[in-house]
Amino acid sequence: MFFKKKQANATIDPNNIPAHIGIIMDGNGRWAAKRGLPRSAGHRAGAETLKRIVKYCNKIGVKSITAYAFSTENWNRPQKEVDALMELLYTYLQQVEEQFAGTNVILKVIGDRTPLSDKIKDAILYAEEYTKDNTGIVLNVALNYGGRAEIVEATKLAVANFKNGSVTEEDITEDYMSSLMYTKDVPEVDLIIRPSGELRLSNFLLWQAAYAEFWFDDINWPDFSEKDMERAILAYQKRNRRFGKV
Repeated sequence: MFFKKKQANATIDPNNIPAHIGIIMDGNGRWAAKRGLPRSAGHRAGAETLKRIVKYCNKIGVKSITAYAFSTENWNRPQKEVDALMELLYTYLQQVEEQFAGTNVILKVIGDRTPLSDKIKDAILYAEEYTKDNTGIVLNVALNYGGRAEIVEATKLAVANFKNGSVTEEDITEDYMSSLMYTKDVPEVDLIIRPSGELRLSNFLLWQAAYAEFWFDDINWPDFSEKDMERAILAYQKRNRRFGKV
């Protein structure tokens, strides 16, 4: 009881807001199953939750969110579910004016776009162009994204740049490799959140997670609220981030 009361009375320190939060949006299918609904209904509910959470984070001063929408491994799911996810994504991208009206959010899609349909690729380009001049929070939607694949592609680019003479061996540092990642234009990841009770990264932001704090909870993503984000940030603010120092 004491712990709960203390949590309820705690307030977020505005001077210690995580600049970049990664979110593994897990539990959509379980949320739908509990309600006797198709998995696609869970994904739709999860998309609405993301909109609310991004709005809240923008208001409290978070600079960027990277949301894990579809992994490189998710192609192995049943084709019906994959098709539903892609159609949901396309619908939201098509409605970018409506979905992002008044939010000041900058939308970026990170990951390998090669296997995506032409209509989704075109919708991504339009949505990114439509929001590029906004000045608020950056929302990275990780689509056909895998942390290992990201590191492999960055390594290939570093090798190519070395071969063409644009960088030397000494130039290839951790900072240089970070500059080749999809997240190069946003702050370092401070906090990674995974709801639904799973306790693993699932190939998400492997390079960026080196010194990120983690927050796990049993709640399914569609039920994740602003209060839950507040709990995660309060927990983050209690951590002593030493980055290898004493």
